[in-house]
Amino acid sequence: MNNLIWLLRASRWARKPPSMKMVKLVYGLVAAAIVIVVLEKSGYWPDWATLERGRGARMPR
Repeated sequence: MNNLIWLLRASRWARKPPSMKMVKLVYGLVAAAIVIVVLEKSGYWPDWATLERGRGARMPR
């Protein structure tokens, strides 16, 4: 069923593709995410923007 949804979405995009403005927005967001990851991995990410702890305690089921 999920494949049918993706097929319908692809056919909709083929009939009416996203605008150039939307494509630029998506590429900009992907580029920003890559820059953040590279800064964090290379050690240039500021300490104030880093989490001190991981995720909070999980509730037992």
